Amino acid sequence: MARRLPPLNSLKAFEAAARNLSFTKAADELFVTQAAVSHQIKALEEFLGLKLFRRRNRSLLLTEEGQSYFLDIKDIFTSLSDATDKVLERGSKGALTISLPPSFAIQWLVPRLSDFHQLHPEVDVRIKAVDMDDGSLTDDVDVAIYYGRGNWSGLRCDKLYQEYLLPVCSPMLLTGNKPLRNLVDIKAHTLLHDTSRKEWKHFFREFGLEGTNFNQGPIFSHSTMVLQAAVHGQGIALGNNVLAQPELEAGRLVCPFEEKLVSNNAFYFVCHEKQAESGRIAIFRNWILAKASSEQDIFS
Repeated sequence: MARRLPPLNSLKAFEAAARNLSFTKAADELFVTQAAVSHQIKALEEFLGLKLFRRRNRSLLLTEEGQSYFLDIKDIFTSLSDATDKVLERGSKGALTISLPPSFAIQWLVPRLSDFHQLHPEVDVRIKAVDMDDGSLTDDVDVAIYYGRGNWSGLRCDKLYQEYLLPVCSPMLLTGNKPLRNLVDIKAHTLLHDTSRKEWKHFFREFGLEGTNFNQGPIFSHSTMVLQAAVHGQGIALGNNVLAQPELEAGRLVCPFEEKLVSNNAFYFVCHEKQAESGRIAIFRNWILAKASSEQDIFS
């Protein structure tokens, strides 16, 4: 037999109005108008076939039936609230699988994970490094870090860092028989490329270095490889501002020039829209957005 339940919105309005003994306070609590609360109470009274409230001297009172009904249902609302808190707490615990580019994992996330673990030891982070993303989250991934322009449909995309590309090299290249004093001096050195040679091509065009041969130098499949080649004095790389920062701070790399190339790409935190505000996904999202926001001046 099907349960005979009153309209749930009407029941919620009645519980709030009976607890506050005020339609106005109930409306404020439920983020609706006083008229909407009144309408819901009327619908519930019609469903039950009895009066739940009466007005006296500008005050709102419960009828005998209303008082009895409120005493019966208030514990139910408390139980619902407790059950909801429990399931949300369970949702904030357990494993969280993060998919992201290997270079971002190595240069940015992994060094900061101890901070997250100290704040949220209940969340077990699992890192899944992937070279390319297909713009969708698979069933075995909770959240991801994507690199691109933020146009992945059906997903919540929060920008972490805008990408800037800047020439970086070992300090040993600043001196010697081919010192780096001006941009034009780049022509005398080996160029290190990340995936393709198009970034150096854009850099030379942006800053008027015509006649520079950008079709020379090794190509690496990962940004960390390019940076390590630069650390070892093998040439000059166009380093991503975020990925190159640890090497710059340690003095293993230097940026000999102020010129930088503003990219159309950025790093984004990505998750399913419906999961962004709850459980362990929300915990990690809030942490990584706050961490990125606190470091914007460093990486801009």
